[in-house]
Amino acid sequence: MNDTIGWGILGPGKIAQSFVNDLKLVKDGKLVAAASRNIERAQAFASEYEATYAFGSYEELFTCDEVDVIYIATPHTGHMEWAIKAMQAGKHVLCEKPLGINAAEVSEMISVAKENKVFLMEALWSRFNPSLKKIKKLISDGHIGDVGYIHADFAFYGLDRDLDSRVLNIDLAGGSILDIGIYPIFLAYLILGKPKSIQAVSNFHEKGAEIQTSMIFHYENAQAMLYSGLTSNSKMRAEIQGSTGAIFIDPRWHETQGFVVLKDGVEDRNDLPTVGKGYSHEIVEVHNCLKDGKLQSERWSHQNSMDLIYLLDEVRRLAGVVFPFEG
Repeated sequence: MNDTIGWGILGPGKIAQSFVNDLKLVKDGKLVAAASRNIERAQAFASEYEATYAFGSYEELFTCDEVDVIYIATPHTGHMEWAIKAMQAGKHVLCEKPLGINAAEVSEMISVAKENKVFLMEALWSRFNPSLKKIKKLISDGHIGDVGYIHADFAFYGLDRDLDSRVLNIDLAGGSILDIGIYPIFLAYLILGKPKSIQAVSNFHEKGAEIQTSMIFHYENAQAMLYSGLTSNSKMRAEIQGSTGAIFIDPRWHETQGFVVLKDGVEDRNDLPTVGKGYSHEIVEVHNCLKDGKLQSERWSHQNSMDLIYLLDEVRRLAGVVFPFEG
């Protein structure tokens, strides 16, 4: 692997803009190309963010020799198709979350990565957030005792979005669960692992999209109360309660800049600002893996992605959330 790793952007939308702004802050990374099915859009993105190439098709991106790894930032329904095509062309892939729509898609993507001996990682940026990394270690070290309760939510008002938008269009796997519910589910999984059982209930838009979901994850000696929704805003301050202390993660907790540990009546403030918006940390992880010749991250492995999609599938099953293309 070269000292400087060349990136290609597949799907130059809003999230890709935030991603490449953070890529500029990672010294051994370079934006090489942007690809869109609209050449004018690709050219505008490439011009604004100083990419060398702009392509009017995704397939052209796969043939660019200067691109080492491709960041896939399409709507959910495009993740599997374009990740597989990129990997079959020999490109490493960082794919936005969720990695696939369901477990069958994620399993196929992982199989293709292994067959082609390329790196694949789900872009679950919160896993690499400095605060969440430290929180994970504190809990693993027993700093707040045995965790018995987690509360985490992610909600914003999205009912004013266009019905054809990624958020509300069920043909694009719209709804809150895959888009933002994945975050509180991830936190419960990160801290407590896979639950023994799940309860979930959803409300739906008149056009069919799931717009709010409440979840209870039940463990042997703990419970997690989780929520995602598009009907209102929430403060998004997550809480982890242990037998000897508690951790309160600053809003918005999935991209937090710090947290408070409460123990023996004393508050210990931890400020751990991200580099840029926070995508830089997952970029560094990709670079380290590629330079070490690894085909998956140890911090967010293929198995972690399989576990997470299993939980998402189960929540959707219990809440009755099925997309038209799933049959």
